Formats: sequence, structure tokens, C-alpha cells
Amino acid sequence: MNLNSLDLAILLPAFAAGLLVTATHVPLGMQVLARGIVFIDLAIAQIAGCGVLVADRLGFEAEGIAVQIAAVTAALGGALLLTWTERIWPEVQEAVIGVVFVLGATGSVLLLASNVHGSEHLRDLLVGQILWAQPSRLAWTALLYASILVLRFGFGERLGRVGFYVLFAIAVTASVQLVGLYLVFATLIVPPLGTRTMQRRRLTAAWILGAAGYAAGLAFSTALDLPSGPVIVWSLVVIALIVYVWTRVSHGLADQRSVVARPDAFGSRRRSP
Repeated sequence: MNLNSLDLAILLPAFAAGLLVTATHVPLGMQVLARGIVFIDLAIAQIAGCGVLVADRLGFEAEGIAVQIAAVTAALGGALLLTWTERIWPEVQEAVIGVVFVLGATGSVLLLASNVHGSEHLRDLLVGQILWAQPSRLAWTALLYASILVLRFGFGERLGRVGFYVLFAIAVTASVQLVGLYLVFATLIVPPLGTRTMQRRRLTAAWILGAAGYAAGLAFSTALDLPSGPVIVWSLVVIALIVYVWTRVSHGLADQRSVVARPDAFGSRRRSP
């Protein structure tokens, strides 16, 4: 497949899924970076994945409401656990998050040990199937994300630690089932990281960065016939690096201009040689 034969019926819903995840996870990611708990989404996503796998082992339909309840319940349980550990062990919270992630990851492997399609299920959990995003699923996901954004921007810090973890758990649970764990982590961390030196309109720039990463990743993965999830991750990182370098260079030039234009002790302006 090449860029001249793009199937818009597949790519447009996939891009819409990327925009939804970007809209919700970029502001959450900025808060995650500020709190210094970068790997929390990996931990909660793995716990949610374990909930999905447990429901699957119990024979529930893959797209049924029981699986969604199991995933959200597991994620909320993990979020409340991490809220508690942050309160009693704040100095080692990042290490605790790492332990929870490892337990979730190995738990998934154990739950799939006797499943003949275990490796396929695990791959779907990690890489996702963004190209198969269904419009019906996007509709209810958009409503969920809109509610999360209203609460996030409407209440802000008033949500408190518990409120943040609960919103985060719900968002990550929905996103992992939509685009996979790798893309969730990349969308959460990479755009805020690439724009961290910006002084103005950082959130807008991070949203644009995320959208550009999804657009470029989908285009290149289709043109090169490669898995979309990993290519989107690489696209996000490359674009973030370009934005970061451009921002640093721009700030450096602005600082130089301010030094040149600054009056000296005699009231005259300094000039570059």
C-alpha cells in the first residue's frame, strides 16, 4: 500500500481516535510530569489490561459491558492503591509505580499462559489496533473524554490527589483499549516533554504536536506497510525533538537580541561586533 491508495474509511476513524486521545492525555500528561510520576499510566494501563484478561478468562464477550466494568474496576483499584502509597511513601512513589507496573505486566503473561492466542492478545494490549477504531466506539469515547476534560479544567487542583488518580484511571482504561499501551504512554508524555520550555501557549502547541504525530505516523505506516502504533510513536518523538530544538534555538536568539539591545551604563545601546 502507498500514499496514493490511502483508504480514508480506515484512516479517518484512526486519526479521529488519535485526536481524542491527544485532547485528553496531553493536559493529563503535563500534570503527570509536574508530579514526577511519569510511569503511572503504564502501571494503571497494565492493571486495566489484567481486568480485561480476567473477564476474558471468565468467558465474557470481548466488547461487552462486563469487560469494560472489569477494566475500569481494576484501574480504579490500582489508582486508589497508588493514591494511598503516595500519601504514606511519597519519597518512593515512582519506585512503587514501577513495582505495580511489573506486577501488572507479569500478571497479564500469567493470565494468558494457557491461551493459544495469548501472544496475540498481549500484542493488542501493547501495540493496539488503532486502524480498526469503530465510529460507534469513538462516539461514546468522545463523550467520556469530554466529561473528563470538563472536570479537569473546571475543577483543576480542587480535584485533589484522589480525583486526579480516578480521572486518570478512567481515561487510560478507555485509551488503552482504543489505541494500545505504547501509544497511550507516548501521547501522555512526548508532547508535554517536547514543549516543556515554551513560555506561552504550551498546551496548544502540545496538542498540535500530538495531532501532527498521529497524522505523520498513519501516513508513513500506510505508505511503508508497517504497524501503525510503533510508527506513530516514532513520529511523535521525532516531531517533539524538532519542536524542542526549535524552541531552544528561538529562545537563545531572543536572549541574544535582548542582550544586544540592552542599554549600558552610559545610556547607549550595546551593538554586536
